[in-house]
Amino acid sequence: MPKAANSKSATPMRASKRKAPIQRGTKAGLVWGVGRTASFIRKGRFAERVSGDAPVFMAGVLEYLSAEVLELAGNVATESKKKTIMPRHIQLAIQNDEEFSRLMAHALLSEGGVSPNIHEFLFPKKVAKMNANQGGMTQEV
Repeated sequence: MPKAANSKSATPMRASKRKAPIQRGTKAGLVWGVGRTASFIRKGRFAERVSGDAPVFMAGVLEYLSAEVLELAGNVATESKKKTIMPRHIQLAIQNDEEFSRLMAHALLSEGGVSPNIHEFLFPKKVAKMNANQGGMTQEV
């Protein structure tokens, strides 16, 4: 082992071993990209200054919301006997959940389709039979 030049100690020179920096998302236990969220917050010009904790919190919220939507969409996909989640399944999952439907009331999803709704006026009219003593006459209700 080479010795340090002009050193009085007999210990060899060692390369400094630094710990690898731990990412903010790893510390928080997130999968969602915290660094990318931070850059989007800065580029969005929502405020002059952004704290270091803001992108971590926002990434956590976005990860939670996306996990919930994907879970609901997966349930809709399995109900329709499909293995792949399509945009239609996401649309139906959002519309069937009360909180998500309020949150995304004005959102449009590409290839999502329309909500399954038939106006009552378009259904055929119900016909009820009158009493047997009127000779089998029918009356609209």
